Amino acid sequence: MPSLDIELDPAWPATTDWAALADRAALAAASVTPELANPRLSASLLFASDADVHALNREWRDKDKPTNVLSFPMLERAELLALGGVGQESAPPELLGDLALAFETCAREAAQKGISLEHHTAHLILHGLLHLAGYDHETGPAEAREMELLEIKALAQLGIADPYDDHDEA
Repeated sequence: MPSLDIELDPAWPATTDWAALADRAALAAASVTPELANPRLSASLLFASDADVHALNREWRDKDKPTNVLSFPMLERAELLALGGVGQESAPPELLGDLALAFETCAREAAQKGISLEHHTAHLILHGLLHLAGYDHETGPAEAREMELLEIKALAQLGIADPYDDHDEA
């Protein structure tokens, strides 16, 4: 699984161990996507405020609003797959990319869905890691469903219900 370099904005409640939650989410992601199981990988994870994510979204995506999670991949999917896995531990580390989560947006969405902030955050970390691995739900319905199924499988390992429960299969 990618090692995570975590930065925590004070907006995120200190009642949760966000680093431990992120590590569990990364482990679950690696269990459903073997390319993320590479021990050479690292990623940065910023638990940010809406204002910070808004600024990043405006600067890098030309969208003038906050969003729940932003992902900034550093490797193309082909590069990630070419890294290999087992037996490559002595090769140099590789930066998978950066993730940023917006507290106020995440908290609002969790409340609207009637789920805990922790469960929603774990889902968004998984979602972001899949984006860093080259999965993209915005390229078409088949790709969106592939990504959803990976998320559902990983979330189940964390004891988190299917967030896409409007689908027939899980």
